[in-house]
Amino acid sequence: MRAVVQRVSEGSVAINHEVVAKIRQGLVILLGVGHTDTYHDAEELAEKVANLRIFSDADGKMNLSLLDVKGQAIVVSQFTLLADTRRGRRPSFIDAARPETAIPLYEHFTARLRSLDIHTETGEFGADMLVEIKNDGPVTIILEQPNKD
Repeated sequence: MRAVVQRVSEGSVAINHEVVAKIRQGLVILLGVGHTDTYHDAEELAEKVANLRIFSDADGKMNLSLLDVKGQAIVVSQFTLLADTRRGRRPSFIDAARPETAIPLYEHFTARLRSLDIHTETGEFGADMLVEIKNDGPVTIILEQPNKD
C-alpha cells in the first residue's frame, strides 16, 4: 500500500463538475492499493497517517499530528501510485490490486481513520476526479506499508 500524504489548508474532490468532498485544514491522502496488501496493512497505514507529526506547533516546528490539530482528511484512490516505470515509457500497473481487492482495503483504510474520530471524506473509487489541493508548506510525504526499507 502506498500513500502520498499532503498537508493542506483546504482540499476538494469533484466528479462531473460536482464537489463530492471538501475539507479545511488537514490531509489529502492519495492511496494506492497493491495486490499483496492486507487489512492489517490498511490499519497500520491509517494509524501512521493519523499520527504523523507534520503540523506545526506554537514554535513553528512540525510536532503535531492530524489527531492533535483535529484536522480533516480526504482519501482518494489512485492506482497509478503503483506504476512501474523501470522499463520503457509506458507505465505498468501490474502491481496494483484489482477492484475486488482494492475497494475493500480502501474502504477499510478510510473506516480506520473515521474510527480515530477524524472527519474523513472520499472521492469515488474508479471515477475520473478533479482533486484540488492547497498544499500547506508545501508538505508532501510518501508512505508505504508494509515499509519497503
